[in-house]
Amino acid sequence: MDLNKQIIIIGAGPAGLTAAYELTKNCITDSISVYEATSNIGGISQTVRYNGNRIDIGGHRFFSKNDEIMAWWNNIMPIQGSQSIDDILLNNNIKELNNGGPDPEKEEIVMLLRKRVSRIFYLKKFFNYPISIQSETFVNMGLGRTINAGFGYLGSCIRKREENSLEDFYINRFGKPLYRMFFENYTEKVWGVHPSKLGADWGSQRVKGLSLLGIIRDMISKPFRQKKSSIDQKEVETSLIEQFLYPKYGPGQLWETVADIVENKGVKVIKDSPVKQINIKDKKVVSVVVNTEGKDEEVSCDYLISSMPIKDLIESINDNISTEVREIAKELPYRDFITVGLLVDKLLISNKTKTKTWNNIIPDTWIYIQEADVKIGRLQIFNNWSPYMVADFKNKVWIGLEYFCNEGDELWEMNDKNFIDLAISELDKIGIISMNEVEDSVRIKVKKAYPSYFGSYHQLDKVIDYLSSIENLYCIGRNGQHRYNNMDHSMLTAIETVKHIKGEINDKSIIWRVNTENDYHEKK
Repeated sequence: MDLNKQIIIIGAGPAGLTAAYELTKNCITDSISVYEATSNIGGISQTVRYNGNRIDIGGHRFFSKNDEIMAWWNNIMPIQGSQSIDDILLNNNIKELNNGGPDPEKEEIVMLLRKRVSRIFYLKKFFNYPISIQSETFVNMGLGRTINAGFGYLGSCIRKREENSLEDFYINRFGKPLYRMFFENYTEKVWGVHPSKLGADWGSQRVKGLSLLGIIRDMISKPFRQKKSSIDQKEVETSLIEQFLYPKYGPGQLWETVADIVENKGVKVIKDSPVKQINIKDKKVVSVVVNTEGKDEEVSCDYLISSMPIKDLIESINDNISTEVREIAKELPYRDFITVGLLVDKLLISNKTKTKTWNNIIPDTWIYIQEADVKIGRLQIFNNWSPYMVADFKNKVWIGLEYFCNEGDELWEMNDKNFIDLAISELDKIGIISMNEVEDSVRIKVKKAYPSYFGSYHQLDKVIDYLSSIENLYCIGRNGQHRYNNMDHSMLTAIETVKHIKGEINDKSIIWRVNTENDYHEKK
């Protein structure tokens, strides 16, 4: 790569910082600038600090079926070689530790190995996620619901629906009764529209290998699978993994570390600097206008790598774009996100699982709240993600209540106090906490957290065709491609981009195909 070529990267999230890191492998250069619109590093994968406690926006498990990504993470943050504080307190020796790896009690840059426990809270009872074929599930559902679910699933095996919507996708894999119990209302709570209005692409994007048959197959094969490293779970559907990696201080710690690394190699990472305009000439980006410290500055470039939302990207481009393409981009739907952090002495629900926990709190990292009479979508328990996320781990429980909304709607516009009061009252209502025992609280709002799969999304290919026609423009990441990628796939879009810039691959379209093909980077 010509080190004199000026490269601009928009966004200091996982995709943007991965691109910067890949570009600076084995070299030092001052020709790369990363412009971040906010004051934070990590995008939606940032870690928010509040009164000594830390919040993970949305929950980020570090797990990938791609060896390159797993090695990438471990190169930045090695896996723990000694026990973390919670395992020490519990005298828990069941994890495979990394021989010679860092001690999380003594070192900061360390990746923890964590147990995955995620459940559904429905009918004020816990169900495994994904739904498991166990006696507890049938007891919680009741005889009538269980029989109905069984016949519904058999019906879905005999007669498959054409998959025109996410509703079709789920019914084909679980049957209509289970879909209505565990997917319909929750999906509408998350996306704000009924699953029949959402594209089936979302299912193939996020849970393409998940089905009731797949869960049964996993249960049967599990005792016979060859024993491997606890983090080598490539043959397991992502939703069924048992363990995952997690930075000591949350996902933002990893991306802050990456930002430090690239800055030490000469990259300029400039926060609070939104890109306002992108100038195109002869189908090439020639410069961008960036607002830094309240002043607009035009910066020339040879390559532009963008992780900004496509909606904003098209709006900022100074070019003869067709009215149709501009309108499609303008109407692209997003779902915005609000989280509330609450500090409490204890939860009202106790741990009845076989997983040992400190002070016997429930072992879940997050819980899907399926109760229809509350607006909360998910509940995170940060003690279980990493004990180092909680200032007083031994005596307090630090939780995150997640809400999905649209910018400008009633929830978004509610003031902080009223919203926090609503969140507390909802957890009190469903019996998870007592509203009188909340000691501290904070509210955090995130715009464009989730690109949505309805409306003008179905015409996105026309926007992609235009963007692909610009020779030196690369769109990467979740919002950069309007695709609900996991973090590893967002990183892979950046890795493929850098390969193309360096001349290691010729087909630029592969960047848009990351995580759209069933076998893309998912098998050895």
